Amino acid sequence: MQQKDDWDIIVRPKVSLFSINLKEIWVYKDLILLLVKRDVTSVYKQTILGPLWMFIQPIFATLIYTFTFGQANLPTDGIPALLFYLIGQTFWNYFSECLNKTSVTFTANSAVFGKVYFPRLVMPLSVIISNLVKLGIQLLLLIIVFCYFYFSESSMEIQWSLLFLIPFLILLLGVFSLSLGILFSSLTTKYRDFNFLIGFAVQLLMFLSCVVFPASMFKGNIQLLILLNPVAVSLEQIKYIITGHGIFSIQHILISYLVTFVLFLFSLVIFNRTEKSFMDTV
Repeated sequence: MQQKDDWDIIVRPKVSLFSINLKEIWVYKDLILLLVKRDVTSVYKQTILGPLWMFIQPIFATLIYTFTFGQANLPTDGIPALLFYLIGQTFWNYFSECLNKTSVTFTANSAVFGKVYFPRLVMPLSVIISNLVKLGIQLLLLIIVFCYFYFSESSMEIQWSLLFLIPFLILLLGVFSLSLGILFSSLTTKYRDFNFLIGFAVQLLMFLSCVVFPASMFKGNIQLLILLNPVAVSLEQIKYIITGHGIFSIQHILISYLVTFVLFLFSLVIFNRTEKSFMDTV
């Protein structure tokens, strides 16, 4: 009698362009954790200041923005300029780092992808999580600066009833950056022009994301157009929640989630199609 073979892993073709095998990704959770550990620790190896760079970079950027845009007398919605720019820098850095690193998923990991199989979505997911760890560390600096101004500025008021929204706004930033990142990563495997475009696009997007100016600076249709950007919406809501100043709208949050969800599905289709044959074009 022939003995039935029991296989640990069965390779099956995708049945849908939208398919995400969450069970398979969970099987590779140890690989994700290993990649997260590598990303967090390897960046600051053989550096004198080590993890202190996580604080030095936003501090210097915030000081430069405070001096430069302070001279231009740009409004900050009644928030102290130093705190206003630090909030923008902290959360913008998370988004931009995720976008820049996920946008090279295929080209940067082609050597690994060509030798061993694992769900390709593991790589960009590990980037999102590792940058979330860095964001958590940088939030310590933001909390210290916030406490200083909170106890010295009577005009700031934490919206305690809305604090629970901050994790959802951070999630919005992460999923939006993941969606754009895997889309650009898929396109760059065939069209290398996007390698040059992504750097310019990220710089331009910063000025459209309420990092250095508030959305209230604009009126009417221009403001509505700016608030179609999920990054701008996230920053505006976070500023309002922790300072009581700025624009807050549940409607804008819901629209941003809808835009991000549609973009994620579209990016996932392109990503799933690309991963089947990207080794032939990279």
